[in-house]
Amino acid sequence: MTSAARRKPYGVKGAPYAHPSPTATLKGALRAPYFFLVPATVLFALFFALPIGYAVYLSFRKVHVSGLGLGSGARREIWAGLENYRDALGDSEFHNGALRVLGYGCIVVPVMLGLALLFALMLDTERVRLAPFSRLAIFLPYAIPGVVAALLWGFLYLPDVSPFYYVLEKLHLPRPGLLDGGPLYLALSNIAVWGGTGFNMIVIYTSLRSIPAEVYEAARLDGATPLQIALRIKIPMVTPSLVLTFFFSIIATLQVFSEPTTLRPLTNSVRTTWSPLMKVYQDAFHRGDVHSAAAEATLIAIATLVLSFGFLRAANRRTKQEEAP
Repeated sequence: MTSAARRKPYGVKGAPYAHPSPTATLKGALRAPYFFLVPATVLFALFFALPIGYAVYLSFRKVHVSGLGLGSGARREIWAGLENYRDALGDSEFHNGALRVLGYGCIVVPVMLGLALLFALMLDTERVRLAPFSRLAIFLPYAIPGVVAALLWGFLYLPDVSPFYYVLEKLHLPRPGLLDGGPLYLALSNIAVWGGTGFNMIVIYTSLRSIPAEVYEAARLDGATPLQIALRIKIPMVTPSLVLTFFFSIIATLQVFSEPTTLRPLTNSVRTTWSPLMKVYQDAFHRGDVHSAAAEATLIAIATLVLSFGFLRAANRRTKQEEAP
C-alpha cells in the first residue's frame, strides 16, 4: 500500500469519506437547539395552546334550540359573536364571585407573604436552632393536596367534631361560627395561608442564602444591628423574590376553587357560585352550557393576564428608577 493510500480513509465501497465543510457544520450547530425544543413545543401545543384555542372558539358559539328541542336538528350550534361575553359581564353572580375573591385575596396575599418573609428572615439568622427541621415543618403543609387540607380544616371548623370547640366549651368560652357569615373568609384564608406559606418561604429563603457573606460583615463593621441588617439589606436584596411570590399568589387567588368547593357540603354559606371558577364549573357541568362557561373562563384568564402584566410592569419600572443614578 502506498503512502498516499494510507493517508486517505475509505468507506465501505472504497470511496474516500467526504469531510463536512465548515459551513455545513455551523448550520448543523445552529439547528441543533431547535430539534431539542421540538418535544416541548409539541407538548405545549397539544396540552396548553390547543385547549385554550378550543375554549376561545367555544366562547363565540351557542346552542340554538328550535321548538321543544326534540328530534334531529332541533338543537344546533350557531355563531354567537360576543353574546356570551356580554351575558357573563352582566351576570350578577359572576360579579359577586369576583368581589368575594377580591376580599379573600386582600386577606390571603399580605398575610401569607408577610409570614413567609418573617419565617425566611428568622431561619436566615445565625442563632436559629434546628433550622433543617424548621424549614421542613414550615414547608410540609404545601406538600399536602388542597382538597385534603380543606377537608382537614373543615372538620376542625365543625363545632360537633372539632377538638378546639371541645376545649372552648370546657373553658366556658364562646365558640365562634367560622363557617358562617364574615368569619367564612377567615376560615378559607387560613387554609390558603397554611398551605402556601411554606412554598413562598423557601423561595425567599433561597434568595437570602445567595447574598454574599461579605455584605453582612461590612454592615456589622459599620455598627448595624441584626434588625437594621434585615430591614436595610436583606429585604431590599430579596425584592425580586418578593415580586415573584406576589405574582404567583395573585394567580392562585384568582383561581381559588378547591377550598370553597370542599367546604360547601359542610355549610350553607358557600354558594355553588362562590368564586368565578365555581361559576364556570356550575355552568359547564351542571347547566350544560359549555359556551357560557368558556366565555367566563376566558374573561378570568384575561383578568389574570392583565393584573399580572400590570404588576410586573410596575415592579420593573420601580426597579429601573431605583437603579438609575
